[in-house]
Amino acid sequence: MGTGERNQEAHVSERSGATPPRTLAEALRTRGDASLAALLRARPDLLSPVPNDLSQLATRAATRASVVRALERLDRFTLQSAEALAVAPDPAPYEALRALMTGDEGDPAIEAALPGAVATLRDQALLWGADDRLRLVRTARELLAPSPAHPSPTGLGPTVAEATAGMSPGRWQETLAAAGLPPTHDPVSAVTALAALFNDRTRMSELLDTAPPEALMVLERLVWGPPYGEVTPDPAPPVRWLRDRGLLLPTSLRTVVLPREAALHLRGGRAHRAVEPVPPAVVPAHEYRPQVVDGTAAGQAYTALATIEELLKDWNEGGPAVLRSGGLSVRDLKRTAAALDVPEHTAAFWVELAYAAGLLAPDGETSERYAATPAYDEWLDLPPQDQWTRLATAWLRATRTAGLVGGQDAKGRVLAALGPDLDRSAAPEVRRRVLALLAELPEGAAPAPERLLARLRWERPLRGAGSGASGESGGTATSPGDLRSRIALWTLTEAELLGMTGRGALSSHGRALLEGSAEAASEAAALLAPLIPEPLDHVLLQADLTAVAPGPLRRPLADTLDVLADVESKGGATVYRFTPASVRRALDAGRAASDLHAFLAEHSRTPVPQPLSYLIDDVARKHGHLRVGAASAYVRCDDDAMLGEILADKRSQPLGLRRLAPTVLAAQSDPATLLEGLRGMGFAPAAESAAGDVLITRAHAYRTPPRTAPVPVPEGPPTPDDTLLGAALRAIRAGDMASTAVRKEVPAAAAPGTTPGELPRTTSAETLATVQAAALTGSAVWIGYVNADGAASQRVIAPVRVEGGFVTAYDHTADEVRTYPLHRITGVAELADSP
Repeated sequence: MGTGERNQEAHVSERSGATPPRTLAEALRTRGDASLAALLRARPDLLSPVPNDLSQLATRAATRASVVRALERLDRFTLQSAEALAVAPDPAPYEALRALMTGDEGDPAIEAALPGAVATLRDQALLWGADDRLRLVRTARELLAPSPAHPSPTGLGPTVAEATAGMSPGRWQETLAAAGLPPTHDPVSAVTALAALFNDRTRMSELLDTAPPEALMVLERLVWGPPYGEVTPDPAPPVRWLRDRGLLLPTSLRTVVLPREAALHLRGGRAHRAVEPVPPAVVPAHEYRPQVVDGTAAGQAYTALATIEELLKDWNEGGPAVLRSGGLSVRDLKRTAAALDVPEHTAAFWVELAYAAGLLAPDGETSERYAATPAYDEWLDLPPQDQWTRLATAWLRATRTAGLVGGQDAKGRVLAALGPDLDRSAAPEVRRRVLALLAELPEGAAPAPERLLARLRWERPLRGAGSGASGESGGTATSPGDLRSRIALWTLTEAELLGMTGRGALSSHGRALLEGSAEAASEAAALLAPLIPEPLDHVLLQADLTAVAPGPLRRPLADTLDVLADVESKGGATVYRFTPASVRRALDAGRAASDLHAFLAEHSRTPVPQPLSYLIDDVARKHGHLRVGAASAYVRCDDDAMLGEILADKRSQPLGLRRLAPTVLAAQSDPATLLEGLRGMGFAPAAESAAGDVLITRAHAYRTPPRTAPVPVPEGPPTPDDTLLGAALRAIRAGDMASTAVRKEVPAAAAPGTTPGELPRTTSAETLATVQAAALTGSAVWIGYVNADGAASQRVIAPVRVEGGFVTAYDHTADEVRTYPLHRITGVAELADSP
């Protein structure tokens, strides 16, 4: 064990005596390293930056922003325990908290769960003190305690003392007399007497037995909150009866409130109407054989790969333009949805998934548009199972939320796909939690969505309640209002589209991928690989000029068919249709008619139909008979009769044709326009180069410059790893040791101009003599030090060697051995008790 560790343990043991802590900082000093590490891991915002000591850590833990973040991470029962403490006396014994949670009748389930909730609050520094003096952090009490502006979830109102502040002595006497209490001229004793009446179950019951039935009905409407009610200047007799006896206390000319003590009596001592000590169970709604689930999920996983490939193939030569404000226009999203044959919200999911995986990005040009990235070509070369794991991993960690597309932000602007306002930091945590709940069910079991939502709301009640207040809208009309629940529903839908789940149940490869490690991704790929259908190398040609692919096709076959034929329908079997235009497209790509005949004969399990052979030969016979070049443009053909036919056709007039020679026509249009015009007239011209060679046109694959996938937007500081936690704890402990070390009192005459407790300024000779003496005796001293940047600090050091104008010492503040120039030490003082 090192010197720093020994000193640290001595410091902790010194502070962990029998005297109860008076502040949160003192409570933190009694904790061990494991407890402090758990606190910093649960509340990582406390480490930004690393606190100098435990006092600064306690101060930071009590700030409003940090407390709000910590409260949002509490489950419903722990939060209810904190809310009960906020309406209890401060400090409150554990028995008082238990009474507020269980009521007069008691509840074994609540009593069993309450110690765990108190331990959680204490571990997260929201609660401190022993069980006989539980203190909620002041900021948490202010946030959870009831007030007119911010009613408490308990529905309780102010205490008698809070509600009667400023009440006149005459009004007090009337209230005490009506309630049957002896008069007093002291407001404090009057408050005590009335509160004691309301807290006494027997006397309070006797008072209520004399109340009119209408007055009891008024109390029933206020007892569970809100406790405030409006009254007229001349209230009805039941309200007047309650007001005269202090059961309703005026807060303004027209408002009365039911005091907390009276409400607790009417509730039987319970702070909450319904306490939920146990989380709602997520039970199976449907059960399937695991093989059925895995097969369904694997089929959908392959469909997901095909959809992403089809999307980026559709954008292969450059996709839609980027809006000036960023994102995809509504028109382009509709066009993409039609091309993929899916609804618009599903198309938005596929587009966002490709973007999150780094396969799609803006090209960064002046007229910016979306296109595939170079990473897409690398992704295409991966095996299907590895392609899927890359997509699924990107989806799990992405903060971009496709379900918001089409909704509105807080300013009423429509949220566009690929736009800048779709990041929601809670999305990854909600996705993983939903899938983790699915993983807790037996294999093949699918839960009802409403049970999942109930569980999520119990686990994070405040976060769900606060998410819907941002002004966002989106999703279906029947979806829940809070964002966390909507993300959970979108997760169920997206997981099914992606193939993480099958029929609502988590698949085996999805279960493996949840671990999040590289080994887990490899395991998921290995589980998925045998379930993905093997690509086929054949099609079934039919006499109606169609080809049926009974399954997924190998890439070379699929690429050639995409050029030679048009996709007519998709599904379990893809249907391709051959047309004159599609055959001409293949010929334009450099394929000869003989090549097409050989290709079809090789890859068809049925004989090549005669109509298809005739179609290929007929288009090939006409293809290239006309030649188009640049004059502006010209047409040449060995058949002068055909050129005469073109000139005579009225549809050729916009092309500006005129005969230059028996076999040549000149045009005012450019070659591309001339080609399209002649093809529209029913001819099959071919383009030629300046040398007279036929130009072969192939699809041009446009790519963006290298792009990285979008970085997820974190939800607060990341959880620190063990290395960072260890270093932070050492720094905090050392800084706390330095800040709490006791120094010897220096007489005022020896240190003029200094206040008690302040580090005195010493001369160079005094500094040298003090550190030399400390080095000889092995004691520690307190120094003031100014570094090379001019930053001043105070440190506790144990000098080891003093020579050459430098002192080498063990620095308790930094927990390491350092060397300090003597001329930078501004003052030195001995410690009363060396660390």
